[in-house]
Amino acid sequence: MKFTITREQLQEGLVAVAAVVPSKTTLPVLANILVEATKDGLRLSGTDLDIAVSTVVPASIDQEGAVTLPARKLVEIVRELPTAAIRMTTSGEQRVTIECGRSKFKLLGLPREEFPAFPGVKFEGGWKCAASEVQKLVGHVAFAASTEESRPILNGVLWELRPDRMRMVATNGHRLAKMDVPATGGSTADLIVPPKALEQIRRLYPGDAEIELAKSDNHIGFRAGGTLVFSRLIEGPYPNYEQVIPRENDKQATVDKLAMAAALRRMSVVASDQTHRIRLAFSGGSVKFSVQTPDLGEAQDELSVTYEGEPLEIGFNAMYLLEILKYMPTDEVRFTFKAPERAATIEPVGWNDPASYMALVMPLRLVD
Repeated sequence: MKFTITREQLQEGLVAVAAVVPSKTTLPVLANILVEATKDGLRLSGTDLDIAVSTVVPASIDQEGAVTLPARKLVEIVRELPTAAIRMTTSGEQRVTIECGRSKFKLLGLPREEFPAFPGVKFEGGWKCAASEVQKLVGHVAFAASTEESRPILNGVLWELRPDRMRMVATNGHRLAKMDVPATGGSTADLIVPPKALEQIRRLYPGDAEIELAKSDNHIGFRAGGTLVFSRLIEGPYPNYEQVIPRENDKQATVDKLAMAAALRRMSVVASDQTHRIRLAFSGGSVKFSVQTPDLGEAQDELSVTYEGEPLEIGFNAMYLLEILKYMPTDEVRFTFKAPERAATIEPVGWNDPASYMALVMPLRLVD
């Protein structure tokens, strides 16, 4: 293997791939990046066996070949090299010489045969979608997925593909986020995708790219430009989230997002570290915040809101509300309620976008 490449191109490729290389692994080759000199350019690949990323960067190839090199050391070497052409040559299966200006390194790698093969995902006849739409879905929904090990299915994001729309849903059982965007063509599928894989899509593909999407039995593949992302899918039916979304909430409050978030942050200073419970009392044109924590103290606050319905007192985990407000795309948001023990919904007000977005949060019991 023998090729020449600019430092910028090599660094760009390494940054794309190195993010999925695990920092600790029992399989030494997983700590390496697969470097392949091909007629199309230089292909760099990394994997942690759950997610794999592969990208092609332009290079002048003198001799084709492949080797795997330690990811962290390769990234550090390239980062410190001067801005000049980099020459790489292999001698034998594992030894690689890197030259740039007057600098010269020799690195020991592992044979490419040890590197895991990528899943066989066929892109022909798959789906196509705009990267910007996928990024919008991921950016508004993935945060709500669970991080606890107890229910692995909730660690994933449900991605529903339909002929006329795409929907993403994520929940941890206490709060939920759901977004629909219009789509065209393609068949129907329900995929449960790890958020880490979706984060790679957001990171690697520019908003104006068109992503090709395909699945095999238990893997999903994304392709745009010369960059491929593969991920293992989470298996099993996703819980029926439709049945927890309230349909008859008859009380609603429209509030200023930033003012609401500021009041919640102030109150949460005195709230319990375990439950983060805050009491909200809606009536007339205001919402009164109050929190009482034994052994610590109490706090009150008040905001003007537009409220319709009977007066209501309800308790929430302030952290869940703050998190949801952070992802709301508009300055004003609408809360709807039914009763102190029923789920509340939160939606953007006046969002000029073809997408539809809502979040749901379960209340906490108010113990008097």
